[in-house]
Amino acid sequence: MDDDVTMLEHLYDRFNARDIDGVLDALTDDVAWANGMEGGHVQGRAAVRDYWTRQWAIVSPHVEPVGFHRAADGAIVAEVRQSVRDLDGKPLQGQTHGLHDKTVGHVFRLRAGKVARFDIQDVV
Repeated sequence: MDDDVTMLEHLYDRFNARDIDGVLDALTDDVAWANGMEGGHVQGRAAVRDYWTRQWAIVSPHVEPVGFHRAADGAIVAEVRQSVRDLDGKPLQGQTHGLHDKTVGHVFRLRAGKVARFDIQDVV
């Protein structure tokens, strides 16, 4: 699991740096990526690029993994502290469940060392 965790830590680092190409390199061509803004999933690298480009034009998210574990089905679950701010760096107001400062689970299913599916789950 160490190599997988190292790859995912790099993915988070590239996401926070807004290096979309660095993140997309870690994804399979047909990746299914959870759409945290609108629900459902986006399919494929081009759709992930479009999703993040739209997201980053509206808000400034930052995600920091605080732990990783392997689920019974083999997926890697990252417990992540997320902070979502407006483009001026101010915490979002009026978001349900404290979206601007919340711990969530990111579930990664890998194939050949790359992310094939990404899901978001609440941490209880």
